[in-house]
Amino acid sequence: MDTFELAALTGPALTGFASIDSRQDLMRPVFRNTEGDAGYWMFTDYAAILEGLQHPELWSSSVIVPTDPDPPYQWIPVMVDPPQHAKWRQVLAEYFSPGRVKGLRDEHRRLAAELIDRISAEGSCEFVKQVARVFPSHIFLNIMGMPIERLDEFLEWEDKMLHQSGLGDEAMAIRLEGMTQVVGYFQSLIDQRRADPSPDAHDIVSAALRWTIDGEPVSDGDLLNCLLLLFMAGLDTVASQLSYAMLHLATHDEDRARIVAEPELIPRAIEEMLRVYPIVQTARKATQDMEFHGCPVKAGDMASFPLAAAGRDETVFPRAREVDLDRGVARHISFGAGPHRCLGSHLARQEMTVFLEEWHARIPAYRVTETPVEHAGQVFGLDSLQLSWGN
Repeated sequence: MDTFELAALTGPALTGFASIDSRQDLMRPVFRNTEGDAGYWMFTDYAAILEGLQHPELWSSSVIVPTDPDPPYQWIPVMVDPPQHAKWRQVLAEYFSPGRVKGLRDEHRRLAAELIDRISAEGSCEFVKQVARVFPSHIFLNIMGMPIERLDEFLEWEDKMLHQSGLGDEAMAIRLEGMTQVVGYFQSLIDQRRADPSPDAHDIVSAALRWTIDGEPVSDGDLLNCLLLLFMAGLDTVASQLSYAMLHLATHDEDRARIVAEPELIPRAIEEMLRVYPIVQTARKATQDMEFHGCPVKAGDMASFPLAAAGRDETVFPRAREVDLDRGVARHISFGAGPHRCLGSHLARQEMTVFLEEWHARIPAYRVTETPVEHAGQVFGLDSLQLSWGN
C-alpha cells in the first residue's frame, strides 16, 4: 500500500511528501519542497496558512497549483485577486446563500432518501461511484441547469482535469483535454440558451447570460472560465468530503454509534471531520520580497498552504489527528479563509448533513470490506470505498 492509500485510513497525506529530502523536515513549520521544476515553500502551521490565505496583497491567488507557476488557464473567481474577485462573488452569491440553500433542504433530503433506498437492500455498495459521486452531482446539475443523464460523461471529463497523476507534458495534456471538453460543452449550452431562452429558467447558466461586471456584459471567455470552475467544484468536492466522512464512520464504531443514537450530533461531527479530513490543498504566488513567518520569500515564489496541515496543528487543536465529537466549536479553515473562502460551504454542509441523517436512519451499521484507494493532488479524494452491511 502506498503513502496515499495508507492516508485513507488515518486522514489525508500532504501533497508532495514523497519528494521531501528528509523526514525530519516534517517537524518544521515551513520547508522547501523540491517537487516540480522550481520547487516551492510549504507552510504547515495553522497561523501561517491562515495569514497567507487572508492576505492576497502578499500572496496572489492567480496561481493555485504550486508546481504550475504560469498556468495556461484562469479559473474564475478562485484565480482572480481583489478587487475584481469581489465582483464575481457578488454575481454568484445568491445561488449559494444560506437562505437559498435552506430552501432546497427538502429536495436534498428526498434525493438522498431515494438513492439510499435503492441500494439498502443490496447489502453492499461501492460508495464512491454508486453514492458519493451521484448524490451531490444531481444537486449541482439541477442548480446549473444541466442534464442528469449525461452525468457519467461529465465525470469522465472531471477525472481528466483533476485526477491525473504526474507532472509531465502527458498529464497536462490530459488535463487540458478535459478542460477543452467542458468548455466546448458550455459554449454549446450558452449558444442554445441564447437562441432559445426560457423566461422560467432559474439555473446558473441561464442567469449567467445576463451577468454584468462594472456595468459591462461578461465576455464569453470569462463566463466559460467561471462555469469551468463551478463544474470542477460541483462534481468533485462534496463527493470527496462525503467519502472521507463515511470512511471515518465505517472505521470508528463509537463515533458511528453516537450519531445513530444522537442524530443531532451530525452537524458537529461534520465540522470535526471537515477539520481532520480537509480535501483542498491550495497554493499562492508571492507578490513581493518579504519575510513571511521566518521564511525569506522572493517575489514570484510559489507556496503551498495545505488545509490538511492547518487542521492538524497540535498547537491549535489538541489531539489534532483525532475526531472528537465533544470538541466543541472547531475554528477550522477547511473551506479556506480570506476573500477566496469557499462560496459553496453552506451547500456542502447541508448536503453532508442531510445525507448522513438519511443514511444512518436506514443503514446504522456498516463496515469497510476492501482497502480504500485514495488519490492525492490539489484535491484529495477516494477512488473506491467498498462498504457492506447486514449479515
